[in-house]
Amino acid sequence: MGCSSCATADGKVAGCNNNGGCLTGGCNKMNVFDWLSNMDLPVVDKFPYVEVRFKGGRKEFFKNSENLNFITGDAVIVDVPNGHHLGYVSLQGELVRLQMQKNKIKNYDEIRKIYRLAHQKDLEKYGDVCKREAPTLYRTRQIIQDLKLSMKLSDIEYQADNSKATFYYSADERVDFRELIKILATEFKIRVEMRQISLRQEAGRLGGIGSCGRELCCSTWLSNFKSVSTSAARYQNLSLNPSKLSGQCGRLKCCLNYELETYMDALEDIPSLGHPLQIEKGNAKLQKTDIFRRIMWFGYDDENAWHPIPVDRVKHIIALNKKGKKPASLLEDNVPGKDDSALNSDLELLDNKFKQSPKKKKRRNKRRNFRKSSEKDQKNK
Repeated sequence: MGCSSCATADGKVAGCNNNGGCLTGGCNKMNVFDWLSNMDLPVVDKFPYVEVRFKGGRKEFFKNSENLNFITGDAVIVDVPNGHHLGYVSLQGELVRLQMQKNKIKNYDEIRKIYRLAHQKDLEKYGDVCKREAPTLYRTRQIIQDLKLSMKLSDIEYQADNSKATFYYSADERVDFRELIKILATEFKIRVEMRQISLRQEAGRLGGIGSCGRELCCSTWLSNFKSVSTSAARYQNLSLNPSKLSGQCGRLKCCLNYELETYMDALEDIPSLGHPLQIEKGNAKLQKTDIFRRIMWFGYDDENAWHPIPVDRVKHIIALNKKGKKPASLLEDNVPGKDDSALNSDLELLDNKFKQSPKKKKRRNKRRNFRKSSEKDQKNK
């Protein structure tokens, strides 16, 4: 989606054969699946607003006042303040109505309109304008370094009419960039807009590969960033290691929230222990919890082995402790001295299985000595 060569022909996707590096930044970049595309939608009362995508996955809504027929991925010329810009149709129809309701857009009069479909000359001119972005980015970083401003410039977006450029930056504190704007406007002969973005948005614009081996969620489909706290990692029994829990943006990974509700539902039936279980053998402390298998692992103070106990059994022991009673063991109530199945019991079974008896060792030693003596006799002969 996004390239003229990617359009469908005879019901088949042509493909641009650009190996995932779409020149327009449209392939796999905040794409939306139109699940109403195969349905017969009303033609007379068709929703007159269209969602248009720009560089970096930025999307805005525009009015189709001319009732033009669009195909998802078409390049269009849209109205922007003090000029025009080129974007690509990402969504249209009833799904746009739902998206606008989701974004709580009520004043439709302030929405700007679409001028027309983009011609080949428009695309060529926009391609030439985009070639200015990389040199401008490097030069601007040098200027920022000379001015000693505490800000990080991550991306630049030129307007299609080559009259304005938006500079995206991130900073920890407030930055006075008035002098920077004067230098940029004088050197590049453009109107300058400075837009501060968060570190998560910066990672989404730059893109990359996550620790899971897939492209970053923030650069492919995630647009609304929710706050992520360390409690999400605690509920999922993850180690609080910042190097493993942090994403490429330096913040906690957004994927920590994906399965959090499932863990919360599963933890409702698992008891929370503030003190060890009282057993006749001693106090058993909780070591870890397998949430979905509903197994809790306990260990005694004088042992290194861990004992897997079902959740129902743990609840029963807690009820006995509240009554002042102590079970004989973690698994039995009235059988004193009976040991529980430990974590390393399977290792002990393997050791016993492959453990050699002293008789077999003697036989092997005799065979080896006999072979060595026979080899010596043959050499002496």
